Amino acid sequence: MRKIFSISIFCGVILLSGLSASFIACTSGAKAERLNFVSDSLVAHFDYFTYKGDDDFYKENPLPGDDYFYNPILPGWYSDPSVCTNGTDYFLVTSTFSYFPGVPIFHSTDMLNWEQIGHVLDRPEQLPLDGQRTSEGIFAPAISYNPHNETWYMITTNIRRGNFFVKTKDPFGFWSDPIWLPEVGGIDPSFFFDEDGKAYIVNNDVPDGGSTYEGHRAIRVTQFDVETDKTVGPSVMLVNGGVNLADKPIWIEGPHLYKITGKYYLMCAEGGTSVNHREVIFKGDSPMGEFKPWKKNPILTQLHLDPQRERPITSAGHADLIQKDNGQWWSVFLACRPIDNQFENLGRETFLMPVRWSKDGFPYMTSEDELVPRIIQMEGVKRVDSPTFGNFEQHDDFDTTKLGLEWMSLRGPATGLYSLNENPGFLSLKCADVASNELKSPAFVGRRIQHHQFECATSLYFTPQMDGEMAGVLMYKDEQHQYLLAVGKKGEQKQISLIKIKDDEVETLAAKELPSVDGPIQMKVISIGTHFSFYYASDDKEWNLLAENIDAFYLSIAQSYGFTGTTIGLYASCKAFEFSN
Repeated sequence: MRKIFSISIFCGVILLSGLSASFIACTSGAKAERLNFVSDSLVAHFDYFTYKGDDDFYKENPLPGDDYFYNPILPGWYSDPSVCTNGTDYFLVTSTFSYFPGVPIFHSTDMLNWEQIGHVLDRPEQLPLDGQRTSEGIFAPAISYNPHNETWYMITTNIRRGNFFVKTKDPFGFWSDPIWLPEVGGIDPSFFFDEDGKAYIVNNDVPDGGSTYEGHRAIRVTQFDVETDKTVGPSVMLVNGGVNLADKPIWIEGPHLYKITGKYYLMCAEGGTSVNHREVIFKGDSPMGEFKPWKKNPILTQLHLDPQRERPITSAGHADLIQKDNGQWWSVFLACRPIDNQFENLGRETFLMPVRWSKDGFPYMTSEDELVPRIIQMEGVKRVDSPTFGNFEQHDDFDTTKLGLEWMSLRGPATGLYSLNENPGFLSLKCADVASNELKSPAFVGRRIQHHQFECATSLYFTPQMDGEMAGVLMYKDEQHQYLLAVGKKGEQKQISLIKIKDDEVETLAAKELPSVDGPIQMKVISIGTHFSFYYASDDKEWNLLAENIDAFYLSIAQSYGFTGTTIGLYASCKAFEFSN
């Protein structure tokens, strides 16, 4: 029978029940150093996790002053950005699809320095994701502020459940339970609160009369009553197909409605979220239409540029506009940074750049062959010491009672699968009876990859007793595209393996026997962008190479379907991978 143990630690005294182990006495304010950690075989204990970005671009191009920033301002998979302000505070949200918690929310007082303050959807009742694939779940959240009732709204699509919104008086605190909008179809809804107190929802949905070709969609508007939290009246079509229906434009989506100097502007994405992505603008005299497109659309795109250009930015679109308190207009939008214009593992990232205005009164971000800039100046603003962009390092000792905001799980909180209290100073993961290729919640705690070149490392205490029990570092793109660096057991021998999880099988790429002692196993992943290398070490000894030149393309969107970037993190399971074929 497997033993259960508890630990009480006092400086110089350790009390154990049900299990023996060796420690050294703790010192004031310091984590106890474990000389020999033996635990329940169904629990893996991770001592720390370090992520370090090391992209060449940032090293080769230092910022020229403290009022400059790098694009993307939120590197890594932060897609579908939306931003709003009450005049003094700025808040930004992005998509999370089937990860939990949902919709990270960032705060700024100057639009350059951003800090994540939490997640809008941080409770299971707000975020039903059971059975959804990685790229399902939450699509394109839009955040808005209504000055008439001093309330913040976040509206979005749960792709299996429909459209809903949550609201709050305090974006730093508690957001409401979902208020569902069954009468609002399609995807990508957003609110518009007019100066006269009236409110509207614009969204992507089917055109009047139905779609006539693949990707044929429309933008619709419905009035909204803020007192009853319900829509009022019919849904009216504002845009059929896109800028020019004769060209059969596809996937018009991500609409935002604004009122600027007495005119109404409807801004949307068009062309799908790959390399043909672009942002377009329409102008009208009423929120209910008619809206006419600008003759110089698109207002943001990189689709027509030379694909062989150096360090290209692609897929730019899905934008939102914001006016700063000094009157300047800025835009946030998503775009990608493929390596040699081929692939990347970062996903769609959040970029920030200024908005210009044409002589005939239309906003635009790029014109003709202009490039999305990687370095931008925001005059009058000073950059903080720990920005969200550029090369940075994050080290988590797991010495708190709550995971940091960068950590996520799949389809649910996974609170029953991990603990920061079982062994203080460690992240303890139970070997769940769930494999990472299932549409369930595995014992996986991951974070976004944010650089092409990076290094991740951890230290693992784990004593597998049976074949199939494994724990280690998981690189996760979706259910069918993963690399797992894991400690497990084969026969009577403890070993470390690099496993490739495919759509129909598991392939062991490399494996090495490990010492039978119960000391820590150090694990490290190094990325050069196009390839990964995997290392291990026993008892704090020198690193051993397990596998090198492992293809990073396998985890990219170019190889797999999906809207997310690659995540990396800590994983434990006692269930073998299963396939339905």
